[in-house]
This record gives sequence, C-alpha cells and structure tokens, in this order.
Amino acid sequence: MVISRDIEIAKYIDHALLNPAATVEDVQRCCNEAWQHNFPTVCVYPTAVRQARDYLQGKLQQVCTVIGFPTGATTTGAKLYEAQEAVENGATELDVVINLGWLKSGDANRVNKEIAQICEETGVTVKAIIETGLLNQEEKQLAVEACLDAGVAFIKTNTGWFGGATVADVELIREISGGQVGIKASGGIRDVQSAIALIDAGANRLGTSRGILLLQQQKKMGFSEDAGK
Repeated sequence: MVISRDIEIAKYIDHALLNPAATVEDVQRCCNEAWQHNFPTVCVYPTAVRQARDYLQGKLQQVCTVIGFPTGATTTGAKLYEAQEAVENGATELDVVINLGWLKSGDANRVNKEIAQICEETGVTVKAIIETGLLNQEEKQLAVEACLDAGVAFIKTNTGWFGGATVADVELIREISGGQVGIKASGGIRDVQSAIALIDAGANRLGTSRGILLLQQQKKMGFSEDAGK
C-alpha cells in the first residue's frame, strides 16, 4: 500500500474519550490533547459535555457527544431528551445511533422520522451512526438513504462496539450519498495506514482515541504536523 505523506491527519480526527470509567482528569487531558494537536473535535459521554465545553471555551475545538450509545435501542423520547440536554450543556455535534431493530424489521421510515426529529429540534450537527458491521448491503443502503433524507450532516460507520470501519463501507456510503453528507469512519482505526486508506476512500472525519498515535506514526514517515499550516 502506498501511504500518502501529504494528508494532514490531525484535521480529520474526532478525538474520542468513550471509556465509561473516564475521570474528570481524563476529560481534561482529552481536551488538552485536542487543543495541542489541532484536532477539530472532542467526543465525550453526555456527562462530560459541560466540563469539555468549559475547558475548551474560547478555543476552536467543538464538543461532540454520543446519543443512544452504543445500541440505539432507547426510545425516541429518551434520545431526544438526551440530545437536547447535551446541546444545552454545550455540545455542538451529536453522534446518534439509529434504531437497528427498526431498520432490520424493514421500518426505515421510522428510523428516518426519529433522526429527522433530532436534527430539527436540536439544530446542531448530527452524525447518524448506522453500525455497518451489523448490516447487510441492502440494509446499509436503506440506513444511508433514511438518514440522508432526515437531514444529517454525516453518516458515521460504527460505534466501535460491534466491529470497525472498513474502506468498502466508506466507499459504499460515498456512492449512495453522492457526496451530499460527510462520512465519519469510526471503530478499529489503530494505525496510520488504516487511517489514510479510509480518508482516501472518502472519510471526512475519523473517530478514534488513537489520534496522537496516528500522528506519531505519520511523523516517523516524514510528515510534520506543521505541514498543512
């Protein structure tokens, strides 16, 4: 595989801290790392949103949180409340897990309505997590189309709990969406080769807790973090 040295990986990274045992100190460290390395976003659990917002006040980094995570099987009312509360606490991006049971039961319309309501009533960037590892090809297409019509800003491949992002899935999402939304590849991104392959396939964001490691690996290949500045 030929690895590009001129991709500024840092600008793609949603710096994730989704360890349920994360402490206050862990959240602060995550935010500080995002600021130091110019990652556009931190992604934390809803209980950490206010802390992340306060710590990043005046900085360019956005605060993202997860909704209905990781199964998507909570009720629409619960998801909507969780989403609205997160926005009130300072989240500007929401990674929302779709209801996979509805999708697999053939009720993509219900998936669409739930995501559309969250998009409409929060007014922030919504990334719909479709959990590609649990879907067949037809279901992936239905999921992308339902979320696209709902008004999401991004389609996100995975939570990371049930498999990881693949180049094939990113390419499929790009083909189905026709470039109308961003693509967030997430789950199992452990090395710079995988990260760049996903970007080359069409990913606009990478959800990972290994962002610093990816930068270190790319630096060893001769790419400087300052190259794109």
